[in-house]
Amino acid sequence: MEWLGRAEVKRVSIPIKDLPDAFAGYSIAQLSDTHISAIVRRGEMQALVQLVNSLGADLIAFTGDLVDGYVEHRRDDVAPIADLAAPDGVYFVTGNHEYYWDLEGWLAEVNRPGLVVLENELRVIQRGASRMVIAGVPDISVNGTRFPGKSDPALAIKNAPKDAVAKILLAHQPRSCFAAERAGFDFQLCGHTHGGQIFPWTLLVHLFHPFVRGLGKLNNMHVYVNPGSIYWGPPLRLGSPSEVTLFSLERA
Repeated sequence: MEWLGRAEVKRVSIPIKDLPDAFAGYSIAQLSDTHISAIVRRGEMQALVQLVNSLGADLIAFTGDLVDGYVEHRRDDVAPIADLAAPDGVYFVTGNHEYYWDLEGWLAEVNRPGLVVLENELRVIQRGASRMVIAGVPDISVNGTRFPGKSDPALAIKNAPKDAVAKILLAHQPRSCFAAERAGFDFQLCGHTHGGQIFPWTLLVHLFHPFVRGLGKLNNMHVYVNPGSIYWGPPLRLGSPSEVTLFSLERA
């Protein structure tokens, strides 16, 4: 049984067809599902940020469920995210829990430290003459609710340059993979499942999600599920340790 502690760093190579030399070895650090709360406080967030920064990634991706609590109660605990830094930026997409706790307030708070919130939109990363796309969508649970807009991978990639050598989507839940694959993404990073976190959810979670933990593939698109960089609920994990993922893009 694993209690709260330093997240494991897992290194994963992602093969991309016809990846040019300019992006060979390009690195992305992913954190997800920190669930900052009355239990998970500033110290845990600060240690996680230091760990992520120490990896020296080209880009940092935060795939949702930052917090459980209102801005006025958890602002100080979340504040260390302002220290996340990478040469090509730090990008954030909402998880389902952001919608439980004053979505607009948290989006404003996250934007303030300089994270880029991607809401059905993209950014282009350039290396010489080669270009790569990083896109993001709101959590899929927003679809059909009272909240404005929807989660739409096709809209997120709509303005992608035709010569983009890799198209990467940040989406909180694995269930976004079907729309992402149809839209033409090469790679989706997500979280949400916690890998089940504790028994028996480590078994039952497979009934609800197409991918649960680690690397999978849907036709030609790779999907990676980060099991959470801290935890949610009880301060323990069993068979699904906390993780920060460091991806390296490689030529297929």
